[in-house]
Amino acid sequence: MLSLGVVLSTFVVALVTIFITHWVRKWRNPKCENGVLPPGSMGLPLIGETIQLLIPSRSLELHPFISKRVQRYGPVFRTNIAGKPVVVTTDPKFNHYILTEEGKSIELWYLDTFTSMLPIYAVGNVQKYIRNTTLSRFGVEGIRVNLFSQIEQVIQTTLRHWSTNQIVDVKHDAASMIFDFTLKQLISYDWEKSSEKPLSKRFSSLLHGLLCLPLDIPGTTFHQTVKDRKEMLSIMRDAIVERMNSPNKIQMDFLDTVMEDLKTQKFVTPDFLSNFMFGILFANYEPITSVILLSLKLLSEHPSILEELTAENEAIIRNRKNPNSPLSWEEYKSMTFTLNVVNEVLRLGNVAPGLLRRVTKDIKFNGYTVPAGWAIMIVTSAHQLNPEAFKNPVKFNPSRWKDLDPTVISKNFMPFGGGMRQCAGADYARAFACTFLHVLVTKYR
Repeated sequence: MLSLGVVLSTFVVALVTIFITHWVRKWRNPKCENGVLPPGSMGLPLIGETIQLLIPSRSLELHPFISKRVQRYGPVFRTNIAGKPVVVTTDPKFNHYILTEEGKSIELWYLDTFTSMLPIYAVGNVQKYIRNTTLSRFGVEGIRVNLFSQIEQVIQTTLRHWSTNQIVDVKHDAASMIFDFTLKQLISYDWEKSSEKPLSKRFSSLLHGLLCLPLDIPGTTFHQTVKDRKEMLSIMRDAIVERMNSPNKIQMDFLDTVMEDLKTQKFVTPDFLSNFMFGILFANYEPITSVILLSLKLLSEHPSILEELTAENEAIIRNRKNPNSPLSWEEYKSMTFTLNVVNEVLRLGNVAPGLLRRVTKDIKFNGYTVPAGWAIMIVTSAHQLNPEAFKNPVKFNPSRWKDLDPTVISKNFMPFGGGMRQCAGADYARAFACTFLHVLVTKYR
C-alpha cells in the first residue's frame, strides 16, 4: 500500500507536468481573438528564437535567420525574441504601411535590455527637442561649422598611430577613435588626461551586454552592463554639475549648448541630459565603426574600385593651391564617388538590420492579424538587398548609385531608420566615413 507522502508527491509531479505541458503548448501556439496570426515558430519558452537571430553572419546576404524563415513561411512570419512575440516582415508594402502608421496604431519599441539602458521619451515635444538639439551639433550645419576640421585631425592622428604599429586591431582602434571623439564633442572629456582606464573599452562591453538576457544578478553579463552604464552616466552627471557650478567656463561643446535649457525647459534635468548624451554615444559608436571596417574589407577585395576612389581624392589635392591644406567642406561635398562608396557599404553592411515597432491596435494585412501588444520587426536589409531595386544586390558596386532613381533609393535604402525615425546622426556618420577614406587613400598605401 502506497504511503500518503508518495501519493501526494505523485499528484504534485502530475500537476506540475500538466501545467508545464499546457504552458509550453500555449507558448508555441499563441491565440489571436480577431483573426489569424502569420505563420511561424515561437521557439523555446522564455528565450524564443533569440539565439538563432544573434548568431553572426559573415555573408553580405540576408541573415540566415531571416532567409530560412522567409523560404518556409513567406515574407511575413511570427517568432519570439527575448520572450516577446514579434512579427517579422520583409514585405515592402507592409513595411511601408507600418512606417506610415507610426503615431496611430504603431509606436516605437525596443527590447527590454535596450529600454533599461536607453529610456524612450515618447512625448512629442521631448522627441522634437532631442532631434533638433542633436542636429544643432551633429547635423549638416553643425558638422560644417564645428566638427569637420576636427574630424580630419582625429583621423590623421589615428592613422599616423596605426602606421607605426606592426599589428593593428582595426575594430578596437576605430571604435575607440569614434567613441573618444564623440565624447569629447559632448562634454570635452579627454581620456588621456584622465586617471581612469579608457572608457571606450567599457562602452564596447556594455553594448555587447545589451544582447543578453536582462538578468540583473551579480556575475551575469547584464549585471556588469548595468554597472558600466551607471559609471558612464556618473561621468556625464559630474560634467553637468561642474558646468552648473562654473557657468562662465566655456568649452564650446554640446553640453554648453544645452546648459541654458536646464533653466528654460521643465523636462530638461541633469538625469535627462545624461541619458540624452549616452544615447548619442550609443547611436554613433557602432554604425560608424561598422562602415569603416567593411569599407576596408571591401576595398581590399576590389582594387579597381580602390583605384577610382584614390583618383578622385588625389585630384582634390592636386587642384588645391596648397596641397597641405586641410579638406574643405566644398571639397567634401564634391567627393561624389567617395560618397557612393560609403552608401554602397551602408547598403551591404546592414548597419540597422531591423526597425522595431509595437502595435497599439490590432492591424490586418493580407489576411493576417497582428494583435495589439505584439512587436513588429521591419527587415530593412531585405529592402537594401532587393534585386528589383539593386541589380546583383550582393555585389559591391558603388557606381550603381550614379543611375539609381531617387524614388527607388527612398523606398529601399534605410541604413539610418525609416518613417518618422530617421537618425539625426546620419550626416555625421557619412562625413566621418568619407573623411576617413580621403585621408587613408591620399596619405597611405
